[in-house]
Amino acid sequence: MAKGKKKKSSSEPKGKKITLAMAMNCLKMTVDGKRRLDLSNQGLASVPRSLLGLCDVDELDLSRNLLTNLPDFIDKFLNLRFLDLHSNYLEHIPPSIGRLQNLLTLNLSNNRLTSGSLPSELGLLAKLHKLNLGLNRLDSVPRCLAALKELRDVGLFDNRLTAYPDCLRPLKKLEKVNLDSNPFLPEVDDLDPIRRQEALYLVDAEACLCGGCLDKCRSQRRKVEGLAELELKVKPRRMFAGLLTPNSVAQVDQETWR
Repeated sequence: MAKGKKKKSSSEPKGKKITLAMAMNCLKMTVDGKRRLDLSNQGLASVPRSLLGLCDVDELDLSRNLLTNLPDFIDKFLNLRFLDLHSNYLEHIPPSIGRLQNLLTLNLSNNRLTSGSLPSELGLLAKLHKLNLGLNRLDSVPRCLAALKELRDVGLFDNRLTAYPDCLRPLKKLEKVNLDSNPFLPEVDDLDPIRRQEALYLVDAEACLCGGCLDKCRSQRRKVEGLAELELKVKPRRMFAGLLTPNSVAQVDQETWR
C-alpha cells in the first residue's frame, strides 16, 4: 500500500455511485401528474448531494439500497409527499426530516432503527397519513407520534414491543395499526374497552354502551335464551332402532344389569 493512503475499512458499505444525469433518467411521472424519482435497488451506499438538482420532486424512492444513514440535506426536498426508504441499513434518522411538511407517506420499514434513533422531529410531520416502522428494532414508540393528528395507518410489525403504544391512543383519525409479530406480554391484550377476537366484539356493557343500545342487547339476549329453552322443550326424543333392550335374564339379575 502506498505511503499516506488510508486503507478503507472493510465495514464500510461499497455502493454504486450515481450522477445527476443518471438520476434524471430515473424520473417518472405518476398517474396524478406528480414527479417521482425512483432510485430503488440501485446499490447506493449513500445519498449523493448531486440529487439536490432534483429536490423539487414530489416522490422519492430510495428503497432496497445499502444506505446506513439519511443525509441532513433531505430537508431540501420540500415538495416531497412520499418518501420510501424501506429495506436499507438505516440506523438513525436526522432531525431535519421534520421539515418535510408536505409528507403524506413515510416508509422506514426493514432497517436497523431503534427507539433512540428516531428523532422527536417526526412529530412535526403534520400532514402525515401513513407511517411504516415495521421490521426494525423498536422496543418502544416515540411519544412524539401523538402529535401526528392526521395519521391513518401505522406499521409496527416485527419489532420488540411488549405493550400497545400509549401515544397512539389520542389519534382520532387512526384506522389501522399493524402490531403483528411483537413479543407482547400476556396482560397486554386489552388495548381499549373493546376486546377484538376475530370478528367477535366483547364489550363491557355498562361502560361501552348507551342506554338505548344496552336495552336492545338485553332484549335480543332474552329472545335468544327463549328460543333455546323452547328448542329444549319440543326437542323430539331420539330413537335408536338398532339398539337392543335388556333381555329378561338381565332384568331378573339386577346386579348384572347394573
